Amino acid sequence: MSSATLSPVSLAQVRDTWQAVERVHTLVYFAPEPTAEYQALGVATYQDGYFASRSAPLGTVAADVVIAAFYSFSPELVRASVPRVWETVSPAAITAARLRGADAALRAVAPTDLLRSPGIAEAAELARRAALSAIEQPHGRPLFAAHATLDWPDEPHLVLWHAQTLLREFRGDGHLAALLTAGLDPVESLVSYAAAGRADAHRLRTSRGWPAEAWAAAVDRLRDRGQVTGGDDGRPVELTELGRRTRAEIEEHTDRLAAPAYASLGAEGCARLARLAAPLAQAVTDSGILPGTARPAPTG
Repeated sequence: MSSATLSPVSLAQVRDTWQAVERVHTLVYFAPEPTAEYQALGVATYQDGYFASRSAPLGTVAADVVIAAFYSFSPELVRASVPRVWETVSPAAITAARLRGADAALRAVAPTDLLRSPGIAEAAELARRAALSAIEQPHGRPLFAAHATLDWPDEPHLVLWHAQTLLREFRGDGHLAALLTAGLDPVESLVSYAAAGRADAHRLRTSRGWPAEAWAAAVDRLRDRGQVTGGDDGRPVELTELGRRTRAEIEEHTDRLAAPAYASLGAEGCARLARLAAPLAQAVTDSGILPGTARPAPTG
């Protein structure tokens, strides 16, 4: 199908398509198999494994580069791992371990017949097409561009995982541009996200390594700018109308910057990718590994 015959993709469909496949990628951060692969290389902590495996395509860069690329993490948390972790493992070794871990994790949550199914093979090719379109537009997206230099795996379920990884980092780099445009610093971006009801504030703060004082100061700044209420009198922090509008603008800006990748599929291709990837994404959800999910109760 030529690009001239593709139906336009709406911004809502850009977001929906990314969300439909994202769990296939996200599994690598929470499943035990990747962590076991990192530990076999001598990487002792989850934190070291996370920062090393995700930043590895950038090379053995200084902590400040990772702080800039990851945005929402406390500089102190990053510096506790980078560059020290490179004394233990090379970027090439942990990148290979990450792929092995993703493979093992997907095999653990999904039956072999699903991973080898024609549907997953087609989903992989659709996602690859979108990722290859993104690769043609790397400007301003350093973390994405670094991941785009990695070799493509061979098996369809890993092609799908790698393609979604690229699409996630493509979207993620654009999201940072949206946050900067909106004037939200790293902690303020997290406070805003939590106040929108998108995540638990305590878990978000602690997982990103920010002390309570830094979080409270960010709440104060956003309250002074009229974007949140609460937080100073025991009431929960909630977005104001201005805060909700700012959040909506950030999400729309993020979708717009991610759209070029999905335009190569057209509306029909995006819908088909989401539909074909759904069984594998559901298998990840049903595993109970991701935050906010629970393993299903045993039957019989």
